[in-house]
Parts: sequence; structure tokens; C-alpha cells
Amino acid sequence: MYFTRTISPKIEQINATFPVILITGPRQVGKTTVFEKLADPNRKFVTLDDPNARMLAQTDPALFLQTYEPPVFIDEVQYAPQLFPYIKMAVDKQKKKGMFWLTGSQQFVLIKNISESLAGRVAIVELQGFSQAEKNSRKGDIFLPSLLTPDKREPHTVTTTYQTILNGSFPELHATKNMDRTLFYASYLKTYLERDVRALTQVGNEHAFLTFLKVAAARTGQLLNYADMAKNVGISESTVKSWISILLTSGLIFLLQPYYNNLTNRAVKTPKLHFFDTGLCAYLCGWNTVETLSLGAMNGAFLETYVVSEILKSYMHNCQNANFYFYRDKEKHEIDLLIEYDGLFYPIEIKRTASPKEEDLRHFKLLEKLGLKTGKGAIICLYENLLPLNREVIIAPIGYIG
Repeated sequence: MYFTRTISPKIEQINATFPVILITGPRQVGKTTVFEKLADPNRKFVTLDDPNARMLAQTDPALFLQTYEPPVFIDEVQYAPQLFPYIKMAVDKQKKKGMFWLTGSQQFVLIKNISESLAGRVAIVELQGFSQAEKNSRKGDIFLPSLLTPDKREPHTVTTTYQTILNGSFPELHATKNMDRTLFYASYLKTYLERDVRALTQVGNEHAFLTFLKVAAARTGQLLNYADMAKNVGISESTVKSWISILLTSGLIFLLQPYYNNLTNRAVKTPKLHFFDTGLCAYLCGWNTVETLSLGAMNGAFLETYVVSEILKSYMHNCQNANFYFYRDKEKHEIDLLIEYDGLFYPIEIKRTASPKEEDLRHFKLLEKLGLKTGKGAIICLYENLLPLNREVIIAPIGYIG
């Protein structure tokens, strides 16, 4: 079963203006499938997962590009950075749009290499697993409180919300009937450790790295604390920093940055750690049922991670910059998410409640003291309907975040 991706029409638009398109993102989020569904019969396809094709690309990139002439789709291009200068020469010579479609799983390393070689010639887009909109066959616009309008959507209960969180967003889990969730994630981690982690760094102790993954998952939605994680895993802080970089590089986590300016001398300046896929995060934490997850000590952190990651995906899959922050000060006054868009800051509060109250907005007033121009705020919660709470804030059910 194929789910239409929000990013597909964006890629078609980009293809008409750029000679090279690169889709990055974690393994198994559908990068190859997106291109395959858009490709015409004239476009050649080659994957560098094939050892023979990989060796040719690495040892004789000129011959590789003679063998696979554009228009061509090169999958897992991170295995042969030797290709990039030759792709540049081909683009500069032929000056055509849509010549090269590339995918890669090691995004930060890959983006650095390709940006240096193909500056001005490549459009880089990032793909994650299915968004809530894609799973429900909706168009999938960016989330912004001022853009929300009522329509017919199934209300999200505690049970359905945490079932969605537990299921995660990897396409194979949704497209394949009766897929064993535990088996899928166990296999995914094995592949991730064997292919991405070993390629990115020499992790001497894979058992310690797996322990680190579990420790990181147990801290989703929390401030990043290197010392605490190092103590729990039994490794140095410098190793934790290196391994956090690996998770960022492979697209498994993101760091939500704190907002502060010259008026916020008491603001926290430590980022929050969030997993992109809540299903993988729950698997690493050992949460295997909706009941244990929704009633467990981490239910609030998982809900926050899910909402923030879904909103982030709405921007990523529409190829728009996501200027996202959170605010917290030393008195623990906090705003869960601040979206900076078109010169305004939109405050978002995330609550595990079906009865939002004015009291939930009390920290939104801090933005005036910070000198920020604000847009409409939102409380994202388990309420059934989209409804104004007051003139400045809207109640947004979970179903409206994508």
C-alpha cells in the first residue's frame, strides 16, 4: 500500500529549477520510494548498496557516470563522495534541470560534502517517516495556529493518541499488514548499528552504544544533560557528545533549541532532546503496550515529543525552514514550543488533558517581557473540537497537528 507523501509535489517543483536533488533522512523512511513514484521511464536507477556499483563509483567515478548517464537516480550516494566533483562537471557541461536524483542516510556528513562540491546546483530536502497527515491521506500543510480552520476529523482519545505514538511513523509498519512491531525495531537497530554507526565512527563497544541509545530514549522531551547520561552509561562526557552527534547525523533525534535574548538573563540555554520516531523511542524504553505507555511516568514526555516532531515534519515535508524553540527560565516557567514564522512568535502549550483552561496560558505573557511580537497561540490537547479559548489562543486537538 502506498501513502502519498506531502513532499512529492514539492520535489516536482524543485526538479524544474535545480539540476540535482538530494533527499536525506534516516533509513527506511521512504526516500527511495518517493523518487521511484515520481520517476519517468527514461531515468536510470542505481543503488550503491550494490557492492559492484559502489566499487565502480568509488574507484572510477568518471566511468560510473558514463555507465549511468543522466537523468539518473543514485540511491545511498553517501557511500561514494568521489562522485560529487564529477556530478558538478556533468551539470556545468550540460546545464539541464533534473539531471541527478540522489538519496542518502547520513545527512550531516553527506550535506557537508555535497554542499562543498555542488554549491548552488543542489536542492537538499529532508524526509522523515509518515506524518499524521500522510497517514490520514490529507494534504499536509505547515502547522501554524493562525492557519487552523475547523473540518471533519476523528477526535483523538487517550487510547488512540498513545496507540499512534506507540506505532511510530516508519512506512513499513503502516504499509505492511500484521507487521510485528518488536521484530521490525529489533531488525532496524541491528541494521543501524551495523551500517550507519560503523560507517560514521569507530564505536568500540556496540553494547555500550545500545545502552546509550536506551538512555537517550528515556530522556526524550528533557533537557540534554551530558554528565547525567555519561554516568548512566559508564562512558565519558566527550563520548556522549560524540554519540549524540551520531544520532543527529543519522536523523534519529533532533535538538530543540532554547530561546533567549539580551532580555532573558535567567533563561535556560540548554537544548531539549527529542526522538523523531516515538515508536522507536518507546521500543528502546521497553514500553510495549498502550496501557503502560499512557499510564507510565513518561506519558507527558512522549506526548510532547510526538507533537513537536509532527509539527516539525509538517515544515520539513513542505520544504520550509522550521525556526522552532522552547522557553524555560530558572524559575521553571516554560513554553513548550515557540514557532518563529514571518516575524512573529507563535506560542504552543502541549497538555495531556481534555479540559484546557486559561491557567494553562499563564506563561504566554512572558513573551511580552521578552519584547517579542506574537501571533496566535495554541493549546494542543485531547479536546474534541477546534475552538477559540480566547481572542489570542486557540484550542487545537491532537488531530489538527497534521
